[in-house]
Amino acid sequence: MTDTEKRKNGLTYAEAGVDIDAGNRMVDMIKPLVRATARPGADAEIGGFGGLFDLKAAGFKDPVLVAANDGVGTKIKIAIETGKHDTIGIDLVAMCVNDLVVQGAEPLFFLDYFATGKLSPEAAAQVVKGIALGCKEAGCALIGGETAEMPGLYADGDYDLAGFSVGAAERGTLLPRGDLKVGDVVLGLASSGVHSNGYSLVRKIVELSGLAWDAPAPFKPEVSLGEALLEPTRIYVKSLIAAHRATGTIKALAHITGGGFVDNIPRVLPEGFGVEVDLSAVPVPPVFGWLAKVGGLEQSEMVRTFNCGIGMVAVTTAADADHLIATLQASGETVVRLGQVTEAAAEPRVTFTGALSL
Repeated sequence: MTDTEKRKNGLTYAEAGVDIDAGNRMVDMIKPLVRATARPGADAEIGGFGGLFDLKAAGFKDPVLVAANDGVGTKIKIAIETGKHDTIGIDLVAMCVNDLVVQGAEPLFFLDYFATGKLSPEAAAQVVKGIALGCKEAGCALIGGETAEMPGLYADGDYDLAGFSVGAAERGTLLPRGDLKVGDVVLGLASSGVHSNGYSLVRKIVELSGLAWDAPAPFKPEVSLGEALLEPTRIYVKSLIAAHRATGTIKALAHITGGGFVDNIPRVLPEGFGVEVDLSAVPVPPVFGWLAKVGGLEQSEMVRTFNCGIGMVAVTTAADADHLIATLQASGETVVRLGQVTEAAAEPRVTFTGALSL
């Protein structure tokens, strides 16, 4: 009897491309990283069928829960092609928790979904290392996740990420407040770079440039192009939650993600209102000037695709603006006055003066 005949009905899951032992090794590798994210309400132990969180232990009395989920998009391709996997998890957390804080909610816990064609425990552990760092920065516990090895759906070495986070706010403190008025001040909090949006265009521009990922970044020559473009998304949670609770002056917040100023700011404005943004006030990081030049991008394309240097927008009264700016600056944020709330009976609800310094 041939080996093929002996094994005719004896295939294993591993021979089909799924290595359960590799998955178990990965879990053992990440347990210390996960435990480091423990906070009041969660012990951050993994291995069960579900994660637990105790709202009472976290200090909430009459909470409203707020949930968000997101991914990182094609920025992951840069992590895969450069072999640098330790920061993309920070982006994953940031994209979720920044969406929670704009509603006045404190992120409480986070779960991740990691899907790949062939699991590399070492690479996956580096991804989770970034997720754990992001969770610590946001003050939320990593209470669970899922690793899926799916040969035939993903190529070997490829992976994708999804994140899920839940936050809470005491009833009556949710944002936006709904009392915006013409003349309210629009503030901008500086971004750390491209964050996690527009990377399909970024990758196209890199292709046009002819540069390799390990070439010095033209806009930051002390690091490689790949490393510069993997700069993690800034997490604004602690500074904004502290300012919201301490001052009570924030009327609305908008996370500037895909769609830029044009699509994201109107999401928190009541009907009949718009904003006027002074683009000359935006602190534009050099990466955006390089992208615009190499890609031949018009300013209108820049403000609809990228954050251009502003990752978060806050709205407050003219009387409270200086106090809020000082509070946020004391928490480490770079804050600029972007413009003001206006009347806007029709589109466009976001209008611009000045020009980006590209």
